[in-house]
Amino acid sequence: MTQSLSPNIKNRLQWSLFSLRIGVFIVMIMWTLDKFVNPAHSARILEVFYGINSSGELAMYIMGGLQLLLVLAFVAGVKKRITYGLIFLLHFASTFSAYDRYIDGFNNLLFFAAWPMLAACLALYLLRDEDVKFTIKGL
Repeated sequence: MTQSLSPNIKNRLQWSLFSLRIGVFIVMIMWTLDKFVNPAHSARILEVFYGINSSGELAMYIMGGLQLLLVLAFVAGVKKRITYGLIFLLHFASTFSAYDRYIDGFNNLLFFAAWPMLAACLALYLLRDEDVKFTIKGL
């Protein structure tokens, strides 16, 4: 794709994709850190939105550790097909698990912020080969 783009457009595309990746990373790292800082809150989210009764703090720490590895690989641009895809799928599940919040939208406005982030995750996945700004090459 980038062969037909002017250098100026190519540069702007790369900066745009980088800014999307950083924006998604900021949200995802906060959700990840929540599992370590406030594991009870994370366990409650699993229960309320996913119907999963967690086994407590240890389960949140393990989940947080796995999520931390994924989020760091994502922000570094490692194995983009896998990491960008997993980030998209995780956020897709998160967005649609809150379906009942959209019904009463005006009392749950903050939940609608998930939609532009979902679009950003999809754009990053679809344009992953063009997202090269500050990524680890060869991985």
